[in-house]
Amino acid sequence: MVAAELGCSDDALTSVRPVRRSIDARSRFPVVRLVVDAFVNEEPPVVTSEVDRCLGADPRKRVVIVGAGPAGYFAALELLTYGITPIILDRGKDVRARRRDLRAIQQDGVVNPHSNYCFGEGGAGTYSDGKLYTRSHKRGSIASVLQLLVDHGATPDILVDTHPHIGSNKLWAVVQAIRETILRLGGEVHFDAHVTGFAMHTSPERRVAGVICASGTEVLGDAVILATGHSARDVIDMCVEHDVAIEAKPFALGVRIEHAQALVDEIQYHQSPRDPHLPASSYKLVCQSNRRGVFSFCMCPGGLIVPAATSPGEIVVNGMSMSRRDSPFANSGTVVAVEEDDWQEFTQHGARAALEYQASVERAAFAATGDGSQRAPAQRLVDYLDGRVSATIPRTSYIPGHSSVDLRAILPAPVDARLRAAIVEFGRMMPGYLTNEAVMVGVESRTSSPVRIPRDTATREHTHVRGLFPCGEGAGYAGGIVSAALDGQNVATSIAQHVFRQS
Repeated sequence: MVAAELGCSDDALTSVRPVRRSIDARSRFPVVRLVVDAFVNEEPPVVTSEVDRCLGADPRKRVVIVGAGPAGYFAALELLTYGITPIILDRGKDVRARRRDLRAIQQDGVVNPHSNYCFGEGGAGTYSDGKLYTRSHKRGSIASVLQLLVDHGATPDILVDTHPHIGSNKLWAVVQAIRETILRLGGEVHFDAHVTGFAMHTSPERRVAGVICASGTEVLGDAVILATGHSARDVIDMCVEHDVAIEAKPFALGVRIEHAQALVDEIQYHQSPRDPHLPASSYKLVCQSNRRGVFSFCMCPGGLIVPAATSPGEIVVNGMSMSRRDSPFANSGTVVAVEEDDWQEFTQHGARAALEYQASVERAAFAATGDGSQRAPAQRLVDYLDGRVSATIPRTSYIPGHSSVDLRAILPAPVDARLRAAIVEFGRMMPGYLTNEAVMVGVESRTSSPVRIPRDTATREHTHVRGLFPCGEGAGYAGGIVSAALDGQNVATSIAQHVFRQS
């Protein structure tokens, strides 16, 4: 087919490489669209490993990285391209040992505050889907990030798919392979290393010399990258304690809405059951409701809803899917933009006001179920719109279980009002979406960090503390695996240029 399109013989066609693959489901018959690079009478260029750029570690040049998520690990890999030694500290466990704590929260409702769906090697993305789609095209080379993932075991499909995805059952092995590369090249990775303070120089200027762990151990370096993810509230407290400036930041808050995957397939593909060659279908919904955005977030076709609390006494939900996306359920965060006027009653908390607002909703969700477990408040979709507590809740993918609750009593009134109006609009945009067989599960609150740690736009160094480099989602500069990885790479490059004077 390619040779015919080019008007050449099959023998002249040396190689065909896929560049982009997508599914167009706008018509009644979905079409797979494929863009390829074709090579006629020439050999294709050799694809080299991104790891080959790494030089190894010079022990005289040390950068401490707090957090072993995508921002931290990709910062470490980039530092190694400059010969700088990364020393990574993570409060949680390695990616394999972490799975025991995920079982504990799923099956027993036990929350380990240092090892859960948010904390531990690989960060929040490792066991919550592994979606790699991003709009961060101006932040750096997305191709470099994806190639590094492939170099460490991810399927090459992520290089060509429009919405690349690895899956939680496979991403953990990729994360482990990245750690092994960092160690092989001379970096250090330490788990169960909970950072509780900064080691500071105060004269002649405020400068971070390293960090202090809960064990009392000081880990010193030429710079510190703070890449702790969107849920490390104690790190924000640590910043306040050390007079490291932070600022409240808008985020989004709402619920997870789960439908039968077969229904979503029928709506999107216009066929039931779907063709076995088609993947589980997804959707993306967005509208304005009383001057605020309401949108679907982290949509998980063929996925599961999981408990993402990081402390006892709170209910937080997130979504994930395995590589095959073969669960009978489809879920998506459905969230409302939260801005400064929403958290006014928490202004006594200063720059932590948005964080306290977020935490208050999570505590309300926990209190609503009343049994101290990780059972989540839930309500049928139409019942929610009608203000009616659901008499029964259909089976959902959320393993800890749920309690039938009026979610209007948990969500802040402005969020509730905008969400209700948006759901009606989404029902118009996607006929079949608005059904009482769909279930809302609360609360989806960790969409992004409610705090930003300010940094210089040129150097990426904290605006008031030398040697400290806020990075990734927790610092307010990313919103997913790829954007966090890109920010990690950019911060590492800034350190090489401005701390070590390397180009």
